[in-house]
Amino acid sequence: MTKAPAQTICFEDLSFRPRFEYGDMAQVNVVSGTEMGTKLGTGFARFTKAAIPWTVQYDEVVLVLSGQLTARTKDSVLTAGPQDSIWLPKGTELTYESEDALVFYAIEPANWAEAAT
Repeated sequence: MTKAPAQTICFEDLSFRPRFEYGDMAQVNVVSGTEMGTKLGTGFARFTKAAIPWTVQYDEVVLVLSGQLTARTKDSVLTAGPQDSIWLPKGTELTYESEDALVFYAIEPANWAEAAT
């Protein structure tokens, strides 16, 4: 696997795209992943009036940049505001909830969808 060279990714150049069937509630832009030759997946996500059920298929850290994001699990309610992070280990069943948030995420492995098939 050949790694991409070091580079700057400018936020203003990113193009957010709908995420899965929840495109009206979540849009993402991938910053790094397998296309750059790395196991580390990173990107930005926007949540708007979101209530998205999910089972995390990777280890994930979510850093809230603006707004507030809640990850509601069967055991707890994890809420983060600007400059707060949420750690989510693989296998966590949750619902992402937010009225309006911009987050940066890091996941490992980046190719989780390929590994699940």
